Amino acid sequence: MGYRFNNFYELILTHGIKRGRKVALFVGKEKIRYRDLLERVDRFAGFLQSRGVKEGDKVALFLRNSPEFIITLFALSKLGAIAVPINTFLKSEELQYILEDSGAILLVASTSYEKVVQDTEIDSLCSMVIWEGDLRVTSSFNVSFEEALGEKLEAKAVMRKLDDTAVIIYTSGTTGKPKGAMLSYKNIFSNCEAGAEHLRITGRDRVVVFLPMFHSFTLSICVILFLYVGGSIVLVKSIKPFNNIFKQVLLKRVTIFIGIPDVYNALAKAKLPWYFMWFNNLRAFISGAAALQEHTLMAMEKKFKNVALLEGYGLSEAAPAVCVNPLNKPKARSVGPALPGYTVKVVDENLVELPRGEVGDIITRGDNIMQCYLNKPEATAETIINGWLLTGDMGSMDEEGYLYIADRKKDLIISKGINIYPKELEEVIDRFEGIAASAVVGI
Repeated sequence: MGYRFNNFYELILTHGIKRGRKVALFVGKEKIRYRDLLERVDRFAGFLQSRGVKEGDKVALFLRNSPEFIITLFALSKLGAIAVPINTFLKSEELQYILEDSGAILLVASTSYEKVVQDTEIDSLCSMVIWEGDLRVTSSFNVSFEEALGEKLEAKAVMRKLDDTAVIIYTSGTTGKPKGAMLSYKNIFSNCEAGAEHLRITGRDRVVVFLPMFHSFTLSICVILFLYVGGSIVLVKSIKPFNNIFKQVLLKRVTIFIGIPDVYNALAKAKLPWYFMWFNNLRAFISGAAALQEHTLMAMEKKFKNVALLEGYGLSEAAPAVCVNPLNKPKARSVGPALPGYTVKVVDENLVELPRGEVGDIITRGDNIMQCYLNKPEATAETIINGWLLTGDMGSMDEEGYLYIADRKKDLIISKGINIYPKELEEVIDRFEGIAASAVVGI
């Protein structure tokens, strides 16, 4: 698989020169063109370099959805530094753990999370905090993002290679402390190339981004992919009010809508203005993170007859997309075939491939597979075997190579020797009128 760029900075530098007048980001009434984005990236990189950030350093991002998130990501790439996006829903002790584990030397945070940051031992963890938003008091330790951009300093670019680490994404930590998945530029650009080919995404497309950008799904598929192809991002800082999203979809002529099941559940029930169906430019809805409920699928298909609704599957360790339904032949309840260049298998406990239709462990291989878990060689060895990523999910595959997710392996219930998949029972229960959602657990 060929790649158009070697790193994030080369991406924005190329687009800033070749298509500088094109709008990269729509943020409310503001339009940030590629040349403007490049200028801000260069300024912020200059500031960071003047404060000692160098190649290989790790910088944490505790930011809401904002242009500053993207500017920071690309500025770090220019310096050869590594971005560590952090879940902004975390509590102070969880934030502290990630700052310590990653070894981040500096934090870029939104002032809306100031209380969480201040409740950590931030003074001893980082050399500086750069704040996005209204900062009441500035100092040599607490600097506003606006002030940083105002210094107009130049930085020499460190042109990182495809195999160099770009970001560290921390997993949810459902089985203990969060683990930092180290993703290279190749890992992420692999997802960009495969996704663009599979979904026919080009520079003419526009995506609405409202899901948290710290998540690997949003970061790779919503943000990097659309900038990779030279498209445009319509950035919505908050999902509330919900109707504002559809207003932006219409006004900014959005072509791709990417969400999660909760969003589509709400969208299926939402009352849209009559003119929405006539004047929207949408050509695809893409859903990830969890399976869509059957009644949601049916309601969406009825409401949006000419817009494809495509389910996909992935995980942070795979940068993250693995499978997505194709535009021309989606299958209900399936997450689609493997993306171009990737391989997916369903295997038994000895990693021997099972016949089509049988449920087993899902494993995958491709350029998207993470380098390793930071500081956790044993966990890495358990998760990646001979280049294959053990996803921890169970599923089956049909004769055409479409994958069907059964459940998380750890959620499997065994009763009298029979495998019971909670997800299958939940799907049946959810069909009953009056039930919005259900959960099945073993006791």
